[in-house]
Amino acid sequence: MEGWRGANGTFPIARARVISRPPDARPHASAALSRVTHADEETQRELAANSPSKGLGPCGWILVAFSFLFTVITFPISIWMCIKIIKEYERAIIFRLGRILQGGAKGPGLFFILPCTDSFIKVDMRTISFDIPPQEILTKDSVTISVDGVVYYRVQNATLAVANITNADSATRLLAQTTLRNVLGTKNLSQILSDREEIAHNMQSTLDDATDAWGIKVERVEIKDVKLPVQLQRAMAAEAEASREARAKVIAAEGEMNASRALKEASMVITESPAALQLRYLQTLTTIAAEKNSTIVFPLPIDMLQGIIGAKHGHLG
Repeated sequence: MEGWRGANGTFPIARARVISRPPDARPHASAALSRVTHADEETQRELAANSPSKGLGPCGWILVAFSFLFTVITFPISIWMCIKIIKEYERAIIFRLGRILQGGAKGPGLFFILPCTDSFIKVDMRTISFDIPPQEILTKDSVTISVDGVVYYRVQNATLAVANITNADSATRLLAQTTLRNVLGTKNLSQILSDREEIAHNMQSTLDDATDAWGIKVERVEIKDVKLPVQLQRAMAAEAEASREARAKVIAAEGEMNASRALKEASMVITESPAALQLRYLQTLTTIAAEKNSTIVFPLPIDMLQGIIGAKHGHLG
């Protein structure tokens, strides 16, 4: 801190310090700030759900004191009303005068409540599965199909599942139906039939993000069946049959072309050696005789027939 001297005295001057920052510091700082902000939101939400009551008030504390006194007076009998048992796969949310107690969910095992002022709700933490009813969906290429599926989910945070929503199971079921419609409505029929795993993964991530505030963890989503209209099934079958017939004709044409080339090469070889034709005749006779036929057609060379016919005409002349 320095000052300058004037006519009316000395006045302090604050010296500012300039700190240089590397060029790439801003993106990293923005990313870190966004992560911190997201973490703060999650923390605030968890604290809002699991935080103890700020105060029961004078009347509330008086009622709690009377309830505790009543428990002590009737101790041998009240012990059966105060001690509760929660199974391994369950959690208990305790409300004292309508407020959630500090510590969130209780269990598994034994826990203690006060009669008249405390109440609790059991929450099942096991994985639950349910079927999505068949949904009539209009695809992106204007084809009406019926699609059903199955969803597996579990309660991840019992406090949020009780405090933030009335019925987490019913809400998850309804959300799964609307999500199935929304996701498949943006796909073509060919994509729905071929990319089931990708569609199921997109549905799972969408449902998981939407139910995070309810304390629900969607573990798996599967598409069971895609039902097509009868007319569309017939059209697809006819198209597939025509495609198979076209491929069969192409294969047959290729076979005929290869056979003709082989016959051409064989004829060229036989032409070079006349005795090969006689050997071919004998081989054909051997093949026919092996089948035990009663009639055998013996082919004669054209040249031999022409020689016989020419000799006959010369004899007659």
